[in-house]
Amino acid sequence: MAASTHTIPLNSSLGWTDQHVNAHTTHERALDTFLKTVERRALRMAELATGQRDEALDLVQDAMFGFVRHYAQKPAAEWAPLFYRVLDSRLNDWHRRRQVRSRWLAVFTRDPDADDEADEIAQTPDLTEPGPLLRLSGGEAARDLDAALRRLPLRQRQAFLLRVWEGLDVAETALAMG
Repeated sequence: MAASTHTIPLNSSLGWTDQHVNAHTTHERALDTFLKTVERRALRMAELATGQRDEALDLVQDAMFGFVRHYAQKPAAEWAPLFYRVLDSRLNDWHRRRQVRSRWLAVFTRDPDADDEADEIAQTPDLTEPGPLLRLSGGEAARDLDAALRRLPLRQRQAFLLRVWEGLDVAETALAMG
């Protein structure tokens, strides 16, 4: 019995035209640009909410995946409030899980300062540092701002960051915060 193979002629378009391909790549580029513009501020918001950089990175990444999966086909004008709504949802889920874990696993928690091993990556100097004087002056302002933001209740902090840092209007902020 001879094995048969099926081939598709190379000149076959499979229904894709240059217009379809160009529109698809343009949309992907716009989506990529949007995510790059919000990633830093979203990370900062998540860091303020969690107090942990690693958790914040995971939450922002998860929010970006969820946003792309469910809302990438929406008009670009709607992306910002939708993305921050997804991020807000991820942060709320994180707080709920943390609260449940703290109840059940309180016995098993350990002090992170008790780690005997030195983290070589954390001790590597950052070559992009502006220098000690600029870091000192900017650091004091950043600490004051961080302290003020941390004193705000979660929802007020989110509203402030969405309005001031993201520039969302009242309606977009309300949509993002549900």
